Amino acid sequence: MNLEAAVYMIPVGISDAGPEAVVPADTLEAMRGIRHFIVENVRTARRWLRRCTPGCDIDSMTFSELSRHTRPEEIPAMLEPLRRGEPVGVMSEAGCPGVADPGAQVVAIAQREGFRVVPLVGPSSLLLALMASGFNGQGFTFNGYLPIADSERTAAIRRLEKTARNHGVTQIFIETPYRNRKMLDTLVATLRPDTLLCVAVAITDPEHQQIVTLPAAKWKNRRIELEKQPAVFLIG
Repeated sequence: MNLEAAVYMIPVGISDAGPEAVVPADTLEAMRGIRHFIVENVRTARRWLRRCTPGCDIDSMTFSELSRHTRPEEIPAMLEPLRRGEPVGVMSEAGCPGVADPGAQVVAIAQREGFRVVPLVGPSSLLLALMASGFNGQGFTFNGYLPIADSERTAAIRRLEKTARNHGVTQIFIETPYRNRKMLDTLVATLRPDTLLCVAVAITDPEHQQIVTLPAAKWKNRRIELEKQPAVFLIG
């Protein structure tokens, strides 16, 4: 497939489900036409490409790693293939690149330089969780990661709860998997007993998927497997 010189935003699986279950054929076809990639994690990216494009010559591809440790002055050079007229793919470690992801910095440069940016269709944990939560899908806010410090996190949760209850705006946020359990415990301890809380885990995994909405008080006795699993939290 011959692609025009553009930045292609490539979604990465958010569970162990096969690519054919979460990525349309057109997205898979576009991936086969790209040889230069900007990725959050090279190992994850190579593994996803092998799954999506079996038989691809992975060693002929170039990978630039863009993570929270990358210096801003290093990023413009990653788009050199694009300036030569070649397509460039951007991948997050999981889910949609550019959303709670350093790939947004690449897109900002491409937009400033007048290049086309093409978002490809694939799994978005945020929208899938919202769809299954029963919460307001017309007014919602994605808040990224909440503060780590206990006092700041508690204050943030109370602000989000106030907005959700007073204005009906669904509040969505995520956490690093190993801190999921602590996040849920803090939410249960902080939210009013009747505030609705949805926890969405392993969203595209048919075997382990759990998307449950309950009043905060009922989460005290509800067991859910959170450890090492990507999760989305929603207050409604």
